[in-house]
Amino acid sequence: MSGHSDPVESADVIIVGAGPAGSSAAVHLARAGMDVLLLEKSTFPRDKVCGDGLTPRGVKQLHVLGIDTSSDDWIKNKGLRVVGGGVTLELPWPTLADFPDFGVVRPRRDFDDMLATLAVKAGAQLRLATNVTGPVIDEKTGRITGVEAKTENGVRRFAAPLVIAADGVSARVALGMGVGKRDDRPLGVAVRRYYTSPRADDDHLESHLELWDRTDPDKAKLLPGYGWIFGLGGGQVNVGLGMLNSSKAFGRTNYRQLLRTWLDGTPEEWGLREENASSEIGGAGLPMGFNRTPHYDRGLLLIGDAGGVVNPFNGEGIAYAMESAAIAAESVLQAHGRTGAAREAALHGYVDAMGRHLGSYYRLGGIFSTLIGNPRVMRAATSLGLPRKRLMYLVLKLLAGLYDESGGDWADKVIRTLNRAAPRV
Repeated sequence: MSGHSDPVESADVIIVGAGPAGSSAAVHLARAGMDVLLLEKSTFPRDKVCGDGLTPRGVKQLHVLGIDTSSDDWIKNKGLRVVGGGVTLELPWPTLADFPDFGVVRPRRDFDDMLATLAVKAGAQLRLATNVTGPVIDEKTGRITGVEAKTENGVRRFAAPLVIAADGVSARVALGMGVGKRDDRPLGVAVRRYYTSPRADDDHLESHLELWDRTDPDKAKLLPGYGWIFGLGGGQVNVGLGMLNSSKAFGRTNYRQLLRTWLDGTPEEWGLREENASSEIGGAGLPMGFNRTPHYDRGLLLIGDAGGVVNPFNGEGIAYAMESAAIAAESVLQAHGRTGAAREAALHGYVDAMGRHLGSYYRLGGIFSTLIGNPRVMRAATSLGLPRKRLMYLVLKLLAGLYDESGGDWADKVIRTLNRAAPRV
């Protein structure tokens, strides 16, 4: 094939994509002494469409990597403020053994750069402006043996016995291996924009359970989905909305237009108007509830958005991307010291571990997303649930995945019972 510049660069493992999933996996593996090649299509710093907010689940993963969240780079929050049905409820993050009691906000432009830098410090080789176009497959075995990428110096090949795909919603490597998307899993879409606002220093993540489309002021329409307002400090807020494919409005809504008309209904003094916008409106798909499986096949592991690990309850992706990275890294490290069938057993262990970790919970999330796709159900749930603080405490724990795996309080026990009752994804 023309255009290859030799020699082929090789490693123990190639990771495609230096987002939170890919960089986290690189840190875990490089720290354990593995030769890691991390390939990223863009250069840093770069933007990503995201809420920029991490719940305590995400903070836990930062602490697992040894990242200090006490500096001023991290805007801390105490809990979730839920707005809907004329009610505003502040729910503090629960006190748990398994998770910290605070969340953080940090723009992805800065966050991803920090994680990639940490991966390099740990010993990973980072190649920027390296756009992986697909897998290199051994014709005899059907296994992945590396990847092909467009670089500034033409097309290049990179070789490794294992490839971790962290290439996001596009999932080019998985598609190249014939691993398709599952249509029986929820899919979301989100748009977000930055604004200059006096709400920049809010100490809660704010979630709006009602999205009113006021395109026609006389006939405001309630659409299924949720909106968010997250303070970023420095005079800036991240504002966005998400919608699920379980809704009739999915794919038939101009989301950018909806963001504007929804914000027109917020108080003037919040400043969430066109003239205060400090960015364009960005949009992204949210692959949820394991919508691409198997997570391991013929030398390829899928983590983060490439494996559809976004939480179908709340659209949170970073925490679960980082969790999947840690679980995948554990399987790769176990496989590294083995050969033959024992090596494959360790790699398939990733699939089982992800099933145990999130399978039943995500199945519940799939059911939940189908229900709230109906605006009448959502409205009834909002008006009945929000005034009941005890019920909302349970809902917060369920939606944010913040419960202890053992022990804990009554709400933790209820969620564990629900998880046991639900089949694994």
